[in-house]
Amino acid sequence: MDLRTTYLGLRLKNPLVPSASPLSRSLDMAKQLEDAGAAALVMYSLFEEELQHDQQVMDDYLNNQALGHAEAASFLPLHSNMLSRQESYLEQLTRLKQALDIPVIASLNGVTHGGWISHGKALQEAGADALELNVYYIAGDSAVSGSEVERRYIDLLHQLRQHVTLPIAMKLSPQFSSVAHMVSHLEKAGAAGVSLFNRLYQPDIDIDSLRVAPRLQLSSSAESLLALRWIAMLHGQVKLTLAATGGVHDYQDALKMLLAGADVVHLCSALLLHGAGRLTQILNDMTQWLEESPYDSIEQLKGVLSQRHAGDASAYARANYLQILDNYLPNLPS
Repeated sequence: MDLRTTYLGLRLKNPLVPSASPLSRSLDMAKQLEDAGAAALVMYSLFEEELQHDQQVMDDYLNNQALGHAEAASFLPLHSNMLSRQESYLEQLTRLKQALDIPVIASLNGVTHGGWISHGKALQEAGADALELNVYYIAGDSAVSGSEVERRYIDLLHQLRQHVTLPIAMKLSPQFSSVAHMVSHLEKAGAAGVSLFNRLYQPDIDIDSLRVAPRLQLSSSAESLLALRWIAMLHGQVKLTLAATGGVHDYQDALKMLLAGADVVHLCSALLLHGAGRLTQILNDMTQWLEESPYDSIEQLKGVLSQRHAGDASAYARANYLQILDNYLPNLPS
């Protein structure tokens, strides 16, 4: 069984790729993921806001050190081994590249044009095989239009493309008026792939303390259906590679994404919950299913049930929504 696939121009031994998560902060865990069968690894994200905060703290420290104590101006205890977050990230990237035989994809979460360019160039120089860009932007200002939000994504990608030769994947949220239109424009701007979809972690409210509280909710398999639908509709319409992310917990979830047209399947919550062994289990179960199927390779399987190949293409559209509601029988008490 030929499990090979291509993502961002990288030839991978199989389609299972751990996505950006704290797991890649540990070299030992990264090795476990590779040994478990991971075909590539996406590093944890480098957040531009954190880098800006580091710089602000350092500026405040240097500028205010001598206030009220003139003699302190000549004594600034800056240790040579004190690394910034970017330096720490670049060191971890270097260690991963030296320790692993699989491709390592850097992940950048940025907000400004200059930040994307400078950090992207640094990641390329450090040896990343590809770059995943996560434009985590919430348009909470009522004066900002949808077209302005889309233009922000496209302009950032276009400018970065002028300075970085690495293949670039855009990690998108589902909150666009026209996902297909957006992906098409990103392809024209130079994206080598898209990852569908980013999970936007939502704030909660603690009614006891009356505070807004961050809350982490890991994904469930039900969440994978949104990405599955859009990948199935995009397959064949665009030439860039498609990554499915969010809600893949077992081999069935993974196979569904591939049948819809995904080139790779990202894993996160399943690995956080169960460890690297879950990747091996998914890979083994998927291989067994394929050996009993009429397909000889992942490439042959890919997109078999996309919109353009499905017997009933309307199953991915609103007709399916109406049909499900009409056929649902509520379990009401007698």
